[in-house]
Amino acid sequence: MQQKITSTTVKGFIIGLIMIAFSLTVSFLGLQSNSIFQWFGYGIFLIGIILAISQYGKQLNYNSKFGDYFAHGFKVSAVVTLLMIVFLIIFMTVFPEFKDKAMDEARKSMNAKNNISEEQVEKAMDITKKFFMVFLIGGALLGYLLFGAIASLIGAAITKKDPQPFQDINQIGE
Repeated sequence: MQQKITSTTVKGFIIGLIMIAFSLTVSFLGLQSNSIFQWFGYGIFLIGIILAISQYGKQLNYNSKFGDYFAHGFKVSAVVTLLMIVFLIIFMTVFPEFKDKAMDEARKSMNAKNNISEEQVEKAMDITKKFFMVFLIGGALLGYLLFGAIASLIGAAITKKDPQPFQDINQIGE
C-alpha cells in the first residue's frame, strides 16, 4: 500500500509557521541584533527543508532520483519564502519601531567604520529609509531562495535513492 505524499504547501506552511514563531520570540525578547539568532533562524529553515525531502523520499519508498528530491525541496522553500515575505511586510507595518531599531543598528555599524564620513552615513541612511521595504523584501527573497537551494541540494544528496523505473510514475513530483 502506497503512502500519501504530503504536499509541498503543507510542509512549507509548517516550516514557515515555526520560523515565524521563532522570529516573533526573538524580536519581542529584543535579541534581533544578535546575529547568532538570525543564523539560528536559517538553521531551522535548512533543517526543515532537509527533513521535508527525507520524508518525501520515505513516502515514495525512496523510489526517486536526485532531481525529484531537489525539486520537492525547492518547492517547499518557495512556499516558506513567500510566507516569510508576507510575514515581514505585515510585521514591519504593525510594528514600525522594529524598522527604527534596524535603522539605528545600521547607523551604529556604519559609524563604527572609520573610513565612512558622516555625510556618507547620512546619505546611506536616507536611501535605506526610502527603500527599506524594497531592501527587506529583496533580501528575504534572495536569502531564503539561496538557502532553500542549498538545503534542497543537501537534502537531495543525503536522501536514499532507489529508482525503479517501471513502478507507478504518477507519484513523482508532488
